[in-house]
Amino acid sequence: MKSYNPQAIEKKWQEIWRKNETFKAKDNTDQKKFYGLVEFPYPSGVGLHVGHIRAYTSLEVISRKRRLEGYNVLFPIGWDAFGLPTENYAMQTGKHPRKVTDDNIKIFTAQLNAAGYSFDWSRSVDTTDPEYYKWTQWIFVQLFKHGLAYKDKTYVNFCNSCKVVLANEDSQNGICDRCGSQVVQMEKDVWFLKIRDYADKLLEGLD
Repeated sequence: MKSYNPQAIEKKWQEIWRKNETFKAKDNTDQKKFYGLVEFPYPSGVGLHVGHIRAYTSLEVISRKRRLEGYNVLFPIGWDAFGLPTENYAMQTGKHPRKVTDDNIKIFTAQLNAAGYSFDWSRSVDTTDPEYYKWTQWIFVQLFKHGLAYKDKTYVNFCNSCKVVLANEDSQNGICDRCGSQVVQMEKDVWFLKIRDYADKLLEGLD
């Protein structure tokens, strides 16, 4: 019996997928549609960790199943590269944030491809690309002009080591997921969006 060589076999099929654009969503098709979106990784470290694999694999399975069922699947990936994590990593390594981001995106891309994920790479997003963030800035300006974005004081989870505000999910039991430091409650000026003004309309739109 021949031995299984995963490196050779997986690399062969990954190259076939790339050349044939196997996972590229089709435009203007009558197929049933499925849109799968994972939380974009922060390319502010030296590579993926097991948390990325855990988070992405479930939707990967669903996306592949939907393709087998005849759906036109849009399953993009991108890089949430703005923010203090990137700046902190750049200071730690002594590299410019632009170079840190570009280098780490290459590493993350290679690792995600090696893992065999069926992302539509033709629609990848980089939040540091001016062609992308000019639209996020434009959207925010429109929200502000219409009174839907406002600033107010609130308490946030803050890591003094990472110098960043953390979501509750990133500060379980008062400990920073990134560095293990103690998280403190700090009062800060924070931007809010009046999403609740549209709660009923959003719920009605689910029908």
